Amino acid sequence: MDNPAYIEDLSQQVGQVVTLRGWLYNKRSSGKVRFLLVRDGTGVVQGVMVKGQVPETDFAAFDTLTQESSLAVSGKVRAEPRAPGGYELEVTALAPLHIAQEYPIALKEHGVAFLLDHRHLWLRSPRQQAILRIRDGLLKAARDFFSDRRYTLIDTPIFTPTACEGTTTLFATDYFGERSAYLTQSGQLYLEAAALALGKVYCLGPTFRAEKSKTRRHLTEFWMLEMEAAFFTLDDIMNLAEEMLCYLVGRVLADRRRELEVLERDLAPLEAIRAPFPRLSYTAAVERLRAAGHALEWGGDLGAPEETALSQMFDRPVLVHRYPRECKAFYMKADPADPRLALCVDVLAPEGVGEIIGGSQREDELTVLLARIEEHGLPREPLEWYLDLRRYGSVPHAGFGLGIERLVAWLCGLPHVREAIPFPRLIDRLEP
Repeated sequence: MDNPAYIEDLSQQVGQVVTLRGWLYNKRSSGKVRFLLVRDGTGVVQGVMVKGQVPETDFAAFDTLTQESSLAVSGKVRAEPRAPGGYELEVTALAPLHIAQEYPIALKEHGVAFLLDHRHLWLRSPRQQAILRIRDGLLKAARDFFSDRRYTLIDTPIFTPTACEGTTTLFATDYFGERSAYLTQSGQLYLEAAALALGKVYCLGPTFRAEKSKTRRHLTEFWMLEMEAAFFTLDDIMNLAEEMLCYLVGRVLADRRRELEVLERDLAPLEAIRAPFPRLSYTAAVERLRAAGHALEWGGDLGAPEETALSQMFDRPVLVHRYPRECKAFYMKADPADPRLALCVDVLAPEGVGEIIGGSQREDELTVLLARIEEHGLPREPLEWYLDLRRYGSVPHAGFGLGIERLVAWLCGLPHVREAIPFPRLIDRLEP
């Protein structure tokens, strides 16, 4: 068997004889005509075997094939609108490579717990493949967005000496028996250092939060796209977040429409995403929520129910800005117009998704930052390097972080973020 090909390229190979290498997704037989659905990671195609048109040993090999057996199959490509993907293979040769044992995930409904236990195999389903391809396309688009705007990619450390987002959600690990280190909650502090060197920077990598949460929005290990820019203000990052989301949604619609259709995603809400996005102060958001019947006191952070309610009031992302400073992180700068407030923003995605971006203008005054560190009960010594950024050429600067899984869940219309990452880590799940 020669002329190896991929299913996604068959539209350019009509009339040619090609060889596909992949796995059996399903099969059926009607006597002298046998049908196999073959997947190769790029798509699924139907192969048609007719007795007498293939070697007898190849025709008999069909009977040995089980679901997910690997094989090589050759044949002539022809257009067939009724077939999956619109093309079909007139099989001329079939060679099993490995006969799979009885596959645990049958072509029927399974419970979520069972599927998560078999996540390593569940990834082979068309739905999961579509989600991962959308994620891949989204990450490529994100890199293009920042590269085109002359941001420099910075790889920030996974091990950190102290907290960035509060000490209660840290994963600690022994560091050579001499001290404790922690899995990063964010690359932000290190991006701030890089921004004062390079001006505009971003990072993309895993982050960790030891939150004992079982909500549909939480993972213990997730990926964040973060940016930081010198001389940026809160208004600058709100404008950038708006521009970025419009770009990312547009790219996914353009580049991954086929995968969205596999998921049966309603595209109308995504196609409606365009600037400008509505902007609400925290105070105005509280007033809206109260009017909608939510018992909410001014001063606390918005919880998931409040974010969901707000996000359902708009047909596009909404930017909620200037939260009470006391419910936000130590590094956020106070609003000069009202020191009770922080110069911060959360971006809530529509359709009930809730927060996907959080950002702020950073405190750039050394004395103020020292006081905030003390107020939050954080150790000063591990943050001395961070304080140096305020000692040597401090400037106004700002940045935000985007949760990749939450964005993927929104774009794909997923009810839970656990399907938005290849191998989810949850409070009750560390395998596979």
